[in-house]
Amino acid sequence: MPMIETRDGTRLYAKSWGDGPPVVLIHGWPLSGDSWDPVSNVLADEGFRAIAYDRRGFGRSDQPSGGYDYDTFADDLADVMAAMGASDNTALVGFSMGGGEIARYMSRYGGRGVSRVALVSSVVPYMLKTDDNPDGVPQSTFDEMTDGMLEDRAKFFTSFFRDFYGVGMLSRPVSDETLKLSWSTAMQAGLRPTLLSAKAFATTDFREDLPSLRVPTLVIHGTSDATVPIEATGRAVAKAVPHATLIEYDGEPHGVFATQTERLTKDLLDFVSGRPAETMPQEVIDTLTAQTIVAPTV
Repeated sequence: MPMIETRDGTRLYAKSWGDGPPVVLIHGWPLSGDSWDPVSNVLADEGFRAIAYDRRGFGRSDQPSGGYDYDTFADDLADVMAAMGASDNTALVGFSMGGGEIARYMSRYGGRGVSRVALVSSVVPYMLKTDDNPDGVPQSTFDEMTDGMLEDRAKFFTSFFRDFYGVGMLSRPVSDETLKLSWSTAMQAGLRPTLLSAKAFATTDFREDLPSLRVPTLVIHGTSDATVPIEATGRAVAKAVPHATLIEYDGEPHGVFATQTERLTKDLLDFVSGRPAETMPQEVIDTLTAQTIVAPTV
């Protein structure tokens, strides 16, 4: 079943590897479900059914004019789960903007069929810097991204992925081929979906969705993530969701699925298998706990 038709007629490319408890993996902007392939391959070998799909507008999925908002993204996720038979004991894993689909699905659908969730380098709970979210990213940064894509999208993504993977003068955590593959995947997406999806993850406030994360929740985030800063996202989730487990990848950038593939795969496999995760040092947890944050109620 490579193509799934959603409730508004948009067709999404999906693939399923392996047999066993379902794990639905949701990719980040501006990539495709293929970014999860190394993790999906191991999950399939270890007795899970790994399901990955291309978000509307990206990869091999349709590129409709609209529907690039998180209510629709969550509906798409629900439609994929239904079509793929992932209706019970399902783990959801979301990278970057994919974490938003999970948060909105959990509140919009009451977490139906979901047994646990993992947020990897996720934009949840809120990316935009505001008076009540001082650690967020300034609107001017997102405006510059939009201007760059409109002026020369190909050039913009060349520099974007260097930051995404933490590539610098002395640091080369991924190969040139990985950079080229990511660029090619990004250019496969439509301009309009790319712009509207960026607006969605930049401006959607998921803080009221957090109380819906009532299942075991794993948060993985690199401490040097320049694309989605950890303080406003991963650490904020850890402080707001009492039962969340936060694993910080020290010194790692945004694209940990490529820079720390083996470690991420092990952490996710342990989590979906119900094995204890390697958590943060206790002194770090104590520091986070001392910094009280009140999550809005739904």
